[in-house]
Amino acid sequence: MSNEGLGQDPIPTRVGEIAAHEGAFVELRGWLYNMRSSGKLHFLQLRDGSGVIQCVAFKGEVSEETFALCGELAQESAIIVRGEVRADDRSPLGFELGVRDVELHSAPSGEYPISPKEHGVAFLMEHRHLWLRSTRPHAVLQVRNEVLSACREFMAEGGFMLVDAPILTPAACEGTTTLFETDYFGDTAYLTQSGQLYMEAAAMAFGKAYCLGPTFRAEKSKTRRHLTEFWMIEPEMAYCDLAGDMEVAEDMVAYIVRRVLERCSESLRLLERDTAPLEAAGKAPFPRLSYDEAIEILQAEGSSIKWGTDLGGEDETLLSAKYDAPLLVHRYPAEVKAFYMKGDPEDPRLALCVDMLAPEGYGEIIGGGQREDQLDILEGKIAEHGLPKEAFEWYLDLRRYGTVPHAGFGMGIERVVAWLCGLKHVRETIPFPRTLQRLYP
Repeated sequence: MSNEGLGQDPIPTRVGEIAAHEGAFVELRGWLYNMRSSGKLHFLQLRDGSGVIQCVAFKGEVSEETFALCGELAQESAIIVRGEVRADDRSPLGFELGVRDVELHSAPSGEYPISPKEHGVAFLMEHRHLWLRSTRPHAVLQVRNEVLSACREFMAEGGFMLVDAPILTPAACEGTTTLFETDYFGDTAYLTQSGQLYMEAAAMAFGKAYCLGPTFRAEKSKTRRHLTEFWMIEPEMAYCDLAGDMEVAEDMVAYIVRRVLERCSESLRLLERDTAPLEAAGKAPFPRLSYDEAIEILQAEGSSIKWGTDLGGEDETLLSAKYDAPLLVHRYPAEVKAFYMKGDPEDPRLALCVDMLAPEGYGEIIGGGQREDQLDILEGKIAEHGLPKEAFEWYLDLRRYGTVPHAGFGMGIERVVAWLCGLKHVRETIPFPRTLQRLYP
C-alpha cells in the first residue's frame, strides 16, 4: 500500500507546505482532529502542528481494511496518511488530500477529554496540556511566536547584543513586596523580577544589550492583566537619554505590529480579531503626554486621581481610549517609580521615565526610562528605599567605573500578545500560565 498505484513513493511533507505539492503523492504524519462519515466517504481532519487539512477516504479508492480503519478512528489518534494533493476551493487551505492509505500509529486509551463541544475556562485551563492542540490556543501561540521572533530581529538589526540575565538574584529590582524567596545553599535568593540591572552592566560592556526571558512577581492580583510568571524583553543602551529611549520603544512596537499583521493574518482571522485598530500602531511616532497633562485630562473626565499617585488600570484605559495608537506617558512623580530612575533636572519631583499604554483598554505594555548614573545620588536612593547596600555593590561599581547616561525599558510579551490578539485575559497568551490560583499543569 506504499504507492497505491501512483507509481511512486510518497513525499514526506507537512500540512503547512501542502501547496507546494499539488497533484503529488504525499505522506502526512499527525493526529486526527475531527472526523465525519457519509456513506461511502470518510472525512478525516488531520492536524500536524503546521495546519489542519481534510483527508477524504472514498470506499472505491482505498482497501476495505483502510476504509474500515478510517471509520473506527477516535479523536487524537496518531495517524500517518498517504494520498494525492488535490485543489479544493472550499477548503481554507485551498487543498484536500485524496486518501490512498492510512496507518494507525497509536490509538487513544480512552475518550479524549476535550471534545468539539463548548467547555468552561476552568476546565480548559486544567487540561491546558491538551487544549494547546486546539485551533484557538494554536492561533494565539502562533502570534506569540511571531512577536518573539520580531523582537529578536529588531534587536539584531539595531545592533543589540543578547545577554542572558540570571533567574536567581540576591536582591529586589522592582520592590520587596512581590518577591518569590528561595533558599540558596543557606543564603536567601529571589526569582528575578527583571533583568534590567544586569542589562545595565551589559550595556556598559557592549553599548547596546538586551535580555529576553521569564520574570516573576508575587503579586496577589486576580486582574486580567497579571500573571505571576511572565516574559519580558529588556533592552538597555549606553549614552542614551529618555528621548532616545522612547524612540526605540515605539519603533520596536511598530515593527512588531507590522510583522504580526503581515505574517499572522490567518491566526488573527481565526481569533476573529478586527485588525483595523492595529493599523495605526504600525507607524511611529506615537502620541505622547506628560504625567502632568495626563492628570489634567483624567480629572477633566471626572477621575478622582490626585497628582502624585500612579495611574491605575481604569485611568490607563480612559487615557488610551482617546488615541488609536499606543500612548506614551512620561515623567511620572519620582515617588511612584523605582529607585534607579534618574530625576528630571528641570523638576526634581519627577523621574525621567515612560510607560507605553496600548489602545483598546489593554493598559501598560512597556515601562522604562533613563537610569540614575551618579554614584552619590544612587547610593542615597538605595538608603532611602531601605535596600541592603551590600547586595548592590556590584551595581554601584557601574557608576564607579566609566559611568555614562543610559536608558532602557521592559516590554511584557503576554500583554502585547493579548492586545494584538484581542484577548480578554493574559492567561491565554502563554503556554502554561501561572496565576495566583494556578500552578497546574
